[in-house]
Amino acid sequence: MEQKHALGRRKSAVARVYVVPGTGKFVINDRPMEEYFKEGTLQYIANQALEVTGTAGQFDVKVTLVGGGTKGQAEAVRLGIARALCEVDKEAYRSTLKAAGFLTRDAREVERKKPGQPGARRRFQFSKR
Repeated sequence: MEQKHALGRRKSAVARVYVVPGTGKFVINDRPMEEYFKEGTLQYIANQALEVTGTAGQFDVKVTLVGGGTKGQAEAVRLGIARALCEVDKEAYRSTLKAAGFLTRDAREVERKKPGQPGARRRFQFSKR
């Protein structure tokens, strides 16, 4: 099997994920995942798709990440891995990933700030007099 790739997005983070059969090596922007995501929770989120399908040590994962914050990046990686695993073997992995909710793109984005007010929804304090 050759290399499979997929795209994962969350907020303003974009993850290009490349999956190859291997020993479980996980590289993000030419750095090991443990070095890139120092927090354990972020490492857990990025690994969730592999853990749910039981393929944690079977694939080498290479990720190119651009934009966003750390949480958004971790969730973009999770979506990218889930999509790539579906390309590898649709019948085996799709049902478990879909049941876990890892194939759904979270479309929530930051709402833009409107002119004449301090934030997206926030208004300046109303003064009657």
